Amino acid sequence: MLDFGYPWLALLALAPILLRLKRRAASEAALTLPALAKLASSDKQVDRSWFSLSSVLAMLIWLLLVLCATQPRWLGEPVSLPQQGRDLMLALDLSGSMEIADMQHQGQSINRLDAVKLVVSDFIKRRQGDRIGLILFADAAYQQTPLTFDLITVQKMLDDSVLRLVGTRTAIGEAIGLAVKRLNTYESSNKVLILLSDGANTAGNIQPLEALQLAKAAGVKIHTVGVGAEQMMQQSVFGRRMVNPSQDLDEALLTRLASETGGRYFRARDLNELNQIYQLIDQLEPIERDSVTYRPQRSLLHWPLALALLLSFVLAARNIYWRGVFKHAG
Repeated sequence: MLDFGYPWLALLALAPILLRLKRRAASEAALTLPALAKLASSDKQVDRSWFSLSSVLAMLIWLLLVLCATQPRWLGEPVSLPQQGRDLMLALDLSGSMEIADMQHQGQSINRLDAVKLVVSDFIKRRQGDRIGLILFADAAYQQTPLTFDLITVQKMLDDSVLRLVGTRTAIGEAIGLAVKRLNTYESSNKVLILLSDGANTAGNIQPLEALQLAKAAGVKIHTVGVGAEQMMQQSVFGRRMVNPSQDLDEALLTRLASETGGRYFRARDLNELNQIYQLIDQLEPIERDSVTYRPQRSLLHWPLALALLLSFVLAARNIYWRGVFKHAG
């Protein structure tokens, strides 16, 4: 089907006619002076009537340029694409304990935050069609990015997050409360929070169980991830000894938060487990969004533009020819 991007620009086709009518009215109203009469007779010698070849060519060129301005295009048949996606809010713990280097990556020890960044970065890259938000929390919680399809921005904000940015303690309750508040601003049937922490709630004005009731009332499903190894060799003044770096992890709380909202609790003791968890989350919470309809379109602008260019060459050649004729005749 033929369509125009700016059909109202077709009114410009009347501009030459209006200008010629205005010029004729002005000439009829002017006083008849010898100089004007001489000028009028010279105009007649150059044949500027409505139906001269030059006028016809100029008018066609103008109409073709106006046609180009209206952006002609050919629209194909509508195509409907069902869109499947998720609405996910990620809450990431930035407390001081995330600095513990009990994760292994390519034979090197890395801290928990760097391990989480590695895995979550791949998780975000696979989220085409999903809407993701990011909340960071320690002594308090704040929204780093709202729910958005702009995955590049979410990735950038994740990369820029640093430890001790907002303290060293863990405000799990505030993170949940903020996530519920932000998710409630969107009309979505699947409000999902993925909360990652390596400790227990030690800060914040909202207790986790109070935030849990808010999440249940708002229909927010919480998936929780407890991160941290269970064994780690530590050097002390008494020599090397095996310790549990995750002894402060409140697994009971994280399990309750998940189970009472219809979510799941995952335990990430190493980078491999953490990666498997996010691969499993890939399969959770699919929703069918409203189908997206588009019509393939093909621009036709080059056809009238090429024809206008060709007629311009013809008009220019004709004018050059007649100037030569008049010059030899004179």
